[in-house]
Amino acid sequence: MKVIERYKYRAVNRRGRPIRGVISALNEVDLYNQLQSGGLELVQCTSLSKKDSKIPKISFNKIRIRDLIQFFIHMEQMQSAGVPLLDALGDIRDGSENDMMRDMMSEIHRDVRDGSSLSEAMERHPKIFKPLYISLIKAGEDTGDLTSSYLQLEKYLKWVDLMQSKIKKATRYPMIVTVVVIFVVIFMMSVVVPQIVGFLKYLDIELPWFTIWLIATSNFFIEPQFHIFGMPVYGTIIVLVLPVLLVAAFFAVRRSSERAAYQIDSLYLNAPVAGNLIRKITIARYAQTFSALFASGIDVIKALKASRETVGNMILLDAMESVENYVKSGSTLSDSLNASGEFPSMVVRMVKIGEESGQLSSVLDQVAEFYTKDVDEAIDALIEMIQPALTIILALIIVWIAAGSLGPIYINLGNMMDF
Repeated sequence: MKVIERYKYRAVNRRGRPIRGVISALNEVDLYNQLQSGGLELVQCTSLSKKDSKIPKISFNKIRIRDLIQFFIHMEQMQSAGVPLLDALGDIRDGSENDMMRDMMSEIHRDVRDGSSLSEAMERHPKIFKPLYISLIKAGEDTGDLTSSYLQLEKYLKWVDLMQSKIKKATRYPMIVTVVVIFVVIFMMSVVVPQIVGFLKYLDIELPWFTIWLIATSNFFIEPQFHIFGMPVYGTIIVLVLPVLLVAAFFAVRRSSERAAYQIDSLYLNAPVAGNLIRKITIARYAQTFSALFASGIDVIKALKASRETVGNMILLDAMESVENYVKSGSTLSDSLNASGEFPSMVVRMVKIGEESGQLSSVLDQVAEFYTKDVDEAIDALIEMIQPALTIILALIIVWIAAGSLGPIYINLGNMMDF
């Protein structure tokens, strides 16, 4: 039995540019031949032991979803033009600027050359090619129409990339603004307010309740609240570290207990704004995935099962599983979606029209497109709501600081004028 090892190598390309990477090979000769076929000249290589392979490696040149989109676009174009599969893989490998992508393509090219199918070669890279991608490629191999599978994957991955951009847009902006507000508050309470407090103490005047609260809050930030192993822990550190610890504990609890995860996911769905957004994103992803699989000739049950794997929320996951069970028992897809209780009536009606007209795949595409636009509008509305809310919070804090510092002076001046 042939033992394949992973080698860390250093090579130069035809232009003399140094290239580094990790690739699987039978031995150093096989490694040399693989690099030679990719237009690289081996300089140095080291076999990675099992011990070393367990150490996680940080890479700044990872394979992104857009690299996969380009991969399937090139495969579709070249095979539509009649280029043999092995030559198409070799061309993509040679033209790749991404080191990790080129290494992966070298391994896929070698496996296909040695007799594996494309789906089998891709299946050996589970971190890059998800089961959904493998299913679509297998369907193309079975029907003899791989170009159709490439087109479906290209369309699906572009949609996924768009949705990921929207989700990042929904989370990144509020996080940045929140961090800015936290640091402004820390600066005001740690630097500005203590100076004002010193001035007020110098005046030796009676302080109103809102100034006393302001001084107590400032003292929380600048004075040690407790000690850990003899080290003082200041309020500023608590404010910075506590949110991180709470988020970490939140996800730890969710992973540790299925019941807790179910309750947390239920809270997600019932949240005022975020719950509706999560539901729309999930339905759009589910519909788009099912559409891609169904259009490639995969039967309804397998398509539903694969689509269910894209759902992360446990409440919705149960609903998708019930849809699959209803279909297995003989119900139509529209009746099954309606019986699950988690799909809006509009989706059920559209799916029913798709079943009756025989255009289910295109109707599901329309559902995904509708919810994609709806998600975009919901994200914009969320950002528009968060921005003034955080601005008001920051304004109230500044007003509090101004009133707490200047209020005692004006109050005492008024009392002096009365006398």
